[in-house]
This record gives sequence, structure tokens and C-alpha cells, in this order.
Amino acid sequence: MEILNAVTALSALAQEHRLKVFRLLVQAGRTGVPAGKIGEQLDIPLSTLSFHLKELKQAELIQCQREGRTLFYSAKYETMNTLLAYLTENCCQGQPEDCEVPGACVS
Repeated sequence: MEILNAVTALSALAQEHRLKVFRLLVQAGRTGVPAGKIGEQLDIPLSTLSFHLKELKQAELIQCQREGRTLFYSAKYETMNTLLAYLTENCCQGQPEDCEVPGACVS
């Protein structure tokens, strides 16, 4: 991952609503969540949510799929894993076991 991509992703996640949306989508799995349901669950007005979804999508942290008239959003796990790998690449002075993320999903 290039430094610019990492900065873009971290910048997108640095906003409270966007971080909550991203966490919700990571927890939801690959099937994703309809936009309206995201707004309901996080109590974010749809006009505001639309802006935050656009920012996360531009940072390539989420993706969108249309099914009929419904837009389903899901996390892009590849980007998330690449960002995590970038952040921990040279961690802990060569002791990567010290960088283990508690409770992380293992594929």
C-alpha cells in the first residue's frame, strides 16, 4: 500500500460517523447492509449518510452493489487487510507477535 492510499484511508476513518459505518459494515460481512438500514442503526440522516458513504467509497474502504432499487454497502476487506498490514509491517522491532490484534478475524 502506498503512503498516499494509507493517508486517504486513515483520513476517511478519522471521522466519527464514517468510523461507525465502517465498523458496522465490517461486522455485517460480505453481504453488506442496505443504506437505509445503516442510517437507522446508526441514527444518521440519509443526506448526511450519503456524504459519508461517498467518502468511504472514494477511500476504497467500502463498495456498493445495487439490487433492484436498494443499494447494499459492504466493507472491502482486501483494502482493510492491506491497511492493517501496512500499519504493522515494521512493528515491534521485528517481533510481529507483539502486534497481534486481539479478537481479529482470521481467514
